[in-house]
Amino acid sequence: MRRITTLATAACLLALPAMAQPAANDRLATAAQLRDGALAGNKAWGLLTNLTDTVGQRLAGSEAEARGRAWAKAELQKLGLVNIREEAFPLTAWERGQASATLVGSNHQLALTALGTSGATPAGGITAPVTCFASLAAFRAAPENQVKGRIVFIDHRMTVTQDGSSYGVNGAVRRAAPALGAQRGAVAVLIRSLGTDYHRNPHTGGTVFPAGVSPIPALALALPDAELLARRCAAGQVAMQLLATPISRPGQSANVSAEIPGSVPGEVVVLGGHLDSWDQGQGVFDDGAGVVITMAAAAAIKDHVTRTGLAPRRTIRVVLWGAEEFGLIGSRAYAVAHSQENIVLAGESDAGADRIFTFDSKVAETGLPLFAEMAEVLAPLGIDAARTNKAGGGPDVGPLAAVGAGIIDLGQDMTRYFNVHHTPDDTLDKVDRKQLDQNVAAWTAAIWLAATDDRPLRTK
Repeated sequence: MRRITTLATAACLLALPAMAQPAANDRLATAAQLRDGALAGNKAWGLLTNLTDTVGQRLAGSEAEARGRAWAKAELQKLGLVNIREEAFPLTAWERGQASATLVGSNHQLALTALGTSGATPAGGITAPVTCFASLAAFRAAPENQVKGRIVFIDHRMTVTQDGSSYGVNGAVRRAAPALGAQRGAVAVLIRSLGTDYHRNPHTGGTVFPAGVSPIPALALALPDAELLARRCAAGQVAMQLLATPISRPGQSANVSAEIPGSVPGEVVVLGGHLDSWDQGQGVFDDGAGVVITMAAAAAIKDHVTRTGLAPRRTIRVVLWGAEEFGLIGSRAYAVAHSQENIVLAGESDAGADRIFTFDSKVAETGLPLFAEMAEVLAPLGIDAARTNKAGGGPDVGPLAAVGAGIIDLGQDMTRYFNVHHTPDDTLDKVDRKQLDQNVAAWTAAIWLAATDDRPLRTK
């Protein structure tokens, strides 16, 4: 039934009126050839192995992230892309330091890690009573005497979903709870990690302290340890000894980009991933895979252009954003810096390395026939047709969407993504090479179709 619905949707989209475009059948045939060629062999695995082994983690604002940018520029040049640029922007750099926690009167040493932008405890640490809340809503509703001068722990229940939607539902626990705790007088805030594994690997991630709110220690507990703390709270009063030593300093990051020039100037199709990563693992699923998937897709198209001498109509630009993990700093800077350009379509790979199973768009109605064409070419890869025209896209294309760029969102299977996300387990061995290749094949075909099209896609 789902397949019948998919085909019916594609047929309806194809029936929409379209602007005249030459050699439509040739475009589709070439897209299919590029798809099959990328599926049979591409540069993604070699790039990902090289990035992992020679650079590793790439914490925003660090020397490691700078080495990642140098690596990216060198590899983009080897792939034959041109107009390679590095566009710098300032940020507050942050370093994790050490973290430890022990329940007073017990031998329980908890597995935890600081959240990005966390404040530090005094040098000797703190000892304070703990108040546990079952949810962010319960914390918001709590009286002051349950918060002020206390270590606050906030629980939640993140579940396994194919589309990653549970992360969106629970994400506010990490993003908002520490600042709320600081505003209400808590001495520290701990959360249950935003993850679905039961290894004692706490998941880090960014939190936000608004201007005027001094950061307090903000940390995430591994799931088994979060459940232990919740049980101890339910059994009676709990106190904790906590030490956290993060530091912050002025710093700099940058975006890297490179192009395959189009035959008609003035229209740009953007694809990419974010080059920075958290520092606990090697930044493979998040987001080294997205970086190399989009680089390899561009390389496949570049090889075709070189071989045939036929350039795409629109310029294809690979953008590798910096400082995504600290709040989309690079993508916001990029959208401002390129606000006068005609970026007609943008897409990001930032959900791991497992297979793409669906895709969505957010484009002008005149662009819907293009996505019907994509449905036809992507179907042999096991990818369903576009379900809606309300896609948000990856995080880094959000600022471009806000100013009118069309969006393509190739949805990856995230069933196992949050087992390794933001943990020490984010390593190369987790990547399934066949699924990685399917991603490259999908992006190659979709971007070729978008770049050789002439229909308006922008929403503003």
